[in-house]
Amino acid sequence: MHLSKLLPFFCLVLLLAGCNRNNERNRTTNWKYNDEKWGGYEKNADFEGQETPPNMVLIPGGTFVMGYTEEDVPYDWDNIPRRVTVASFYMDQTEIANEDYLLYLDWTADVYSEYPEVLLNALPDTLVWRDELSFNEPYVTGYLRHPAYAQHPVVGVSWNQAREFSRWRTDRVNESILIDKGIQESRPDQQGSDVFVTDAYLAGQYEGVERKGKKDMTTGGTRPVRLADGILQPDFRLPTEAEWEYAALALQGLQENEKDENYTDRRIYPWSGTSMRYQRHDKNQGKMYANYKRGAGDYSGIAGQPNDGSMITSNVFDNFPNDFGLYNMAGNVNEWVLDLYRPLTTQTLVDADNHDLNSFRGNDFQNIKRDQDGKAVEKDSLGRLVYVPVEDADVANRDNYNRGRVYDYLDGDEESGAEYATDEYTLISDKARVYKGGSWADRAYWLSPGTRRYLDQDRSSRTIGFRCAMVRVGNSSGVEDAKVNRFGLKPSKQKKSRRRSRR
Repeated sequence: MHLSKLLPFFCLVLLLAGCNRNNERNRTTNWKYNDEKWGGYEKNADFEGQETPPNMVLIPGGTFVMGYTEEDVPYDWDNIPRRVTVASFYMDQTEIANEDYLLYLDWTADVYSEYPEVLLNALPDTLVWRDELSFNEPYVTGYLRHPAYAQHPVVGVSWNQAREFSRWRTDRVNESILIDKGIQESRPDQQGSDVFVTDAYLAGQYEGVERKGKKDMTTGGTRPVRLADGILQPDFRLPTEAEWEYAALALQGLQENEKDENYTDRRIYPWSGTSMRYQRHDKNQGKMYANYKRGAGDYSGIAGQPNDGSMITSNVFDNFPNDFGLYNMAGNVNEWVLDLYRPLTTQTLVDADNHDLNSFRGNDFQNIKRDQDGKAVEKDSLGRLVYVPVEDADVANRDNYNRGRVYDYLDGDEESGAEYATDEYTLISDKARVYKGGSWADRAYWLSPGTRRYLDQDRSSRTIGFRCAMVRVGNSSGVEDAKVNRFGLKPSKQKKSRRRSRR
């Protein structure tokens, strides 16, 4: 059939779809949505689920035993096994590479040229490569910026810097979404406070250059995008320790674990078996699973017959991905996670059932600073909204939490009611952050996802990098179809009310 004959049919379909959307009513009040005559109350009928963020994969949530290792070589015993559940989330399939971080640095230098301290605070510490008894100067000068290392993981980045990168990434991804959808114009000339920041945009403190905007059902004109439109992504961030460990193990890949919803097997590493070498009978047999230090003085094997083939870091896509599709969850570089370090977890001290879902230590609750009218105060010189800590007095009568900062909550000190108190002269502080995964300079023990170490959040290392995570909003399975429930049953349709006319 000729295309010209099909055109009226397509137009009719689109017209009917629009009519159905405009005639949709609230199922509890029968009020119409998306109708100016009914107040213009909106319902997003076009939302089809959260889009997978760039470089990320969906990690379906589930339960697992966190903290389990084969043995406790350093005799720390600081991660007693306990069962937790992790909600679905997104995670970078690779570590953040040098080229990713260089884009951040170049953008920062351009946009915040009047505030050079912002760039200085973001620069990695390239001196981490120096050692008293090693010749590593070529890495000091070339590792970050030479194109030969563009796809290698960025190192020398502190926990604080990794979090700032994550915040910047949130804004750049959301800005690109608005540009790609034709809602905002690209603005490479933005400077200082006049820069796109997600929370400031949602608060109405960033205008930019609007192209077409979203249709305003109340006025019939256009408006900026709102959170309820489902267009903008949630925040990028560091993964929690529970998320990172769960994603590294990728237990769903074990067929033995898919029977009757039970884990009947476990893993020491992010792959099956106890060998560090690929054991399937194919062309890859015998290759190393990870980039690590096999023994004293052995970083890569002998000439012509290397083991992992990398003296230091390797390409972020090198080595075998795990069953979630994540690369280098063991070896290459250790990775920062969001958690504050404490030797013992809450679960080992008290009956804390409410902490076995999305386990995390390090909450420091904050609110947007508002004026006396309840509006967000003016954004700062970097274009960001101002946040203030939650005061303990303001939440003292709440049932679910009573403190703004809960770093020390039931961490083994006298207040927690434990049989011992934290040592007065400990190296562990409120700056100590967890890192996991093992690196190119670590022995195989540290490649087990259950192991953990710590470093102050303002320090960095040549063996520590990071990757980002993001919450999965809505249905954890990745399916947003509300037409059927998880049993495949359709909800009963609401009958349209009919008014009898009086004669």
